Amino acid sequence: MPLTRALQSKYDAIIIGAGASGLMCALTAGYRGRNVLVLDHANKIGKKIIISGGGRCNFTNLYTEPAHYLSNNTHFCKSALARFTQWDFQALVDKYQVAWHEKTLGQLFCDNRSQDIVDLLVSECRDAGVTIRARACVESIKLNDSSDYALVTNIGEFSCQSLVVATGGLSFPTMGASGFGYQIAEQFGHELIEQKPALVPFIMDQAWLKHFIELSGVSSEVVASCNGQSFRENILFTHRGVSGPVILQISSYWKPGDTVSINWIPGTDIHDWLKSCVKQRPKAQTATILSEHMTKRLSQALCVQGQLRLLTDNGQKLVALYTSTELEDLAIALENWPLKPSGTEGYKKAEVTLGGVDTAKVSSKTFESRIQPGLFFIGEVLDVTGQLGGFNFQWAWASGHCAGQYI
Repeated sequence: MPLTRALQSKYDAIIIGAGASGLMCALTAGYRGRNVLVLDHANKIGKKIIISGGGRCNFTNLYTEPAHYLSNNTHFCKSALARFTQWDFQALVDKYQVAWHEKTLGQLFCDNRSQDIVDLLVSECRDAGVTIRARACVESIKLNDSSDYALVTNIGEFSCQSLVVATGGLSFPTMGASGFGYQIAEQFGHELIEQKPALVPFIMDQAWLKHFIELSGVSSEVVASCNGQSFRENILFTHRGVSGPVILQISSYWKPGDTVSINWIPGTDIHDWLKSCVKQRPKAQTATILSEHMTKRLSQALCVQGQLRLLTDNGQKLVALYTSTELEDLAIALENWPLKPSGTEGYKKAEVTLGGVDTAKVSSKTFESRIQPGLFFIGEVLDVTGQLGGFNFQWAWASGHCAGQYI
């Protein structure tokens, strides 16, 4: 096992971080004959992989393409994603006969457990001759007289020609996430793009919760829109606000003070549907017809809050009693229902970190620093953030693989 391989003092490459990108980089370089050491401060490797996808790891997405990534430089991710695709990682999963299935929107999950992905990466690292150490904390990094990187750690001192920063972002601090990778970047002259939690639930103010906290656990398919972006998936009410896939997606585009627009009846011309209800069910109450598209609890809760309360008479107004103008106003209200979060759940609940090491001074081909030879950045530590659905894992595999060809 890599974890028991004897340590040396000098390596061709040292990778800080035994997560998705770090392990992929290590095995790729190892198969090239490079002598590689992977260091991780956590008590076990691949911890974020293990907890991902509800314990089943959404390891890639069939529809991976650059449009699914956020970055100050939208072109940066294109090269790596083209050189190591979702099909390439799927082939590796199939090599180890890891059973998987496709969920909605091209998301691939393990049938059994996320640990299967960690196991195959460790197995590949073992076959490639890679050395891995957990509980290894890097205390300092500097250049020595021969321009190699000298690392002082709690398990010894090491040097290398190539140093790879695969430390991830700030999300899930309870799993050991820290800003160490950003510190290394700044130490060697790199600038950072402001970081913030992404793919994260929203929290709402007390006035809002007073109306909706009873819906905690209720979900419904909606379209959420903000700052020119829209997603159609489920919203989930929580005891602190809202979550669910559609909220996690739109959170990456939301800024404090912004209002998110919710369409409660997606894929339907709501005005036409309401007019048909007037003809077919004139004596039905508004809350009753809305429950055709959502749970009764949600329908009733929407009808007793804000603009809908006034339009629908707390949901009791008969459909036949609406004027044409009122019917149009109701359609607009249901299609553009305002949601104004007071904040997010922060890094403790965020799946990823938006922002990171500015890609302007990093090669999109090799992932080597353009200002510090032999220094590489891969994965989430960079200013490249995927949407929900396996895209961040695919970025980890692709960036790790590409850097592993050059360290």
